[in-house]
Amino acid sequence: MGPDRKVDVPVHDLSLIRGIWEVRVQKHRRKQREEQERVENSALARIDQQWQYRIYCRSLKTKDLQLLGAPPCTGKHGHRPQPTTCREESKDTRERKDADRLTFRLEGERWTAFPGELQWRTYLQEWCVQGTRIQQLPDFLALFTQLTVLDIPKNAIRELPPDIGRLSELRRLNASYNRLSAVPAELGGCQKLQRLELAGNGDLSELPFELSSLKQLLHLDIAENRFASIPICALRMTRLQLLDLSGNGLTDLPQDMDRLENLSTLFIHRNHLSYLPMCLAHIPSLRTVVVSGDRLTCTPTKICSNPDIKEEQKESSDKEFMEAYLSSLEDRDTVPCSTTKVSFSCRL
Repeated sequence: MGPDRKVDVPVHDLSLIRGIWEVRVQKHRRKQREEQERVENSALARIDQQWQYRIYCRSLKTKDLQLLGAPPCTGKHGHRPQPTTCREESKDTRERKDADRLTFRLEGERWTAFPGELQWRTYLQEWCVQGTRIQQLPDFLALFTQLTVLDIPKNAIRELPPDIGRLSELRRLNASYNRLSAVPAELGGCQKLQRLELAGNGDLSELPFELSSLKQLLHLDIAENRFASIPICALRMTRLQLLDLSGNGLTDLPQDMDRLENLSTLFIHRNHLSYLPMCLAHIPSLRTVVVSGDRLTCTPTKICSNPDIKEEQKESSDKEFMEAYLSSLEDRDTVPCSTTKVSFSCRL
């Protein structure tokens, strides 16, 4: 090879090559995202879960299927039918087959734990579990992202797991008459919750402040517990329409209860109240107040005289006394801001 001979060396701009590959990678990733969104929005995931559940049921023995509430017989082609619920479907519910398909039902004292195959049915929207001996919710509860109703009264549940706060679509939670002694702060993450029932748990005495974020809550039932005062978080649930505090240990009501400007029904009977605060008369939407009359000595006159407010007392004699006393105020020039119940006795 001579020294004057020229050699052709290919020269390429690496930035151009890199740009071409980056465009290809972006297109590939975009196609992957579109495919993932298509699968998530389709019914393929739910159908796959249903078939996985059917395969699981076919692997069970007859005895196991009977515990699930499914009949031990086989179908036309020898396949075991898929149980829609954990108890045999009645004639009345067959017409609502589509609705029952999204509802999990469990009843009976023979149940001490949730069935493991439930984890395959994450498409469910409602749980209705009552009258069992179950003490805790399953670890896979957070997988049920479409759950709107969690109805678990009259069981033996001792605590609500923190993962319950991941149920972002939850609208109703009924955990009444269990054995709860506390409520997790994570429940405040269920910001679409509209109805919360925690009555009859006995040892429940407070609610975490984080529940103040439940701005959509309309119904709060914490009756038959050990609350000595109204939880602070309840006073920040501005859309609350019904508040049930009956059967607790309340001795007074806070003076800022008029913050609940949408409250229409208040149950405070079977407590230790001796008076009702004036702030109740400032709640424009209040229509019903249920209070025990055996200890009550002072009630705002505006509440008693307001025809839109229905006041129910435990003792009928107290109510008759109040009505007679209010009727006697018509001839007076001034009306007191509160009404005092006076009792006397004489010996013949």
